[in-house]
Amino acid sequence: MANLQVEICGVKFKNPVIAASGTFGFGREYNLLYDISVLGGVSTKGTTLEARSGNPTPRIAEGSSVILNSVGLQNPGVEHFIKYDLPFLKSKGIVVIANVAGKTLGDYGNICSRLDGLVDMIELNISCPNVHAGGMALGVRPQNIFEVTKLAKSNLAKTPLIVKLSPNVESIAANAKAAEDGGADCISLINTLTGMVIDIERRRPVLANNTGGVSGAGIKPIAVKMVYDAAHAVKIPVIGMGGITSGEDAIEFMMAGARAVQVGTANFSDGNAMPKIIAGVNAWLDSHNINDVNEIVDTLTLN
Repeated sequence: MANLQVEICGVKFKNPVIAASGTFGFGREYNLLYDISVLGGVSTKGTTLEARSGNPTPRIAEGSSVILNSVGLQNPGVEHFIKYDLPFLKSKGIVVIANVAGKTLGDYGNICSRLDGLVDMIELNISCPNVHAGGMALGVRPQNIFEVTKLAKSNLAKTPLIVKLSPNVESIAANAKAAEDGGADCISLINTLTGMVIDIERRRPVLANNTGGVSGAGIKPIAVKMVYDAAHAVKIPVIGMGGITSGEDAIEFMMAGARAVQVGTANFSDGNAMPKIIAGVNAWLDSHNINDVNEIVDTLTLN
């Protein structure tokens, strides 16, 4: 059996497979299916300073090999997370990554300050509307990414900072560099693409919010390319995600330059997806006589 342990920003993961934010809640429901202590880590449901009820329904729609969501960051708020959810996650002996979001720059600074030292890592979700920028997501323009990253980092003394990048941008490499320049210790990508599904009988979008974030197996080639571009634009570690459903998919992302991966939508179609992906990574390494998963990172040779 190969060594699956990876280290990112001084944080040790027992394996490189992490539950992606927004698809795993805070882990309790999946722990009824299997002991989630087998995972490398969990990136929590996107958490805000105050509780949020999310967007109106319907807020999930299916496409071919993808799903769309416009859940709207429904969550119980940071204080509820600290009191009720964090102790459970810590009891599982896995890396706890708090995914955080805000409406303003100040929100990001405040929530990072509140969580500093309580979790293993913090992941900034910067694909949320910014009320001070005409509704534009903070994660679109390099300058905005630099500013929110710098502010978040200034409120952290102990906890490494991951910045989660949106794919709905002009240059993923430029945005990755902006996060690095702002002080990010790591970047993760990709967040969801923007899409729409139409009910042709009603001649209306299926989602109440009209558009939603596209995720699932169908976006994997886009995600792999963006991870490759980002990983070769920065010197900090990269965590890759986007359509991973198998161990071989995870290997692709790591060969493209990711140190670890996050698995999201696959958990909806198969509650045991992540244990299977971990086993698949190990089986692939064993079949290729590779003793350490870290040996495959950034080993892609272009034609």
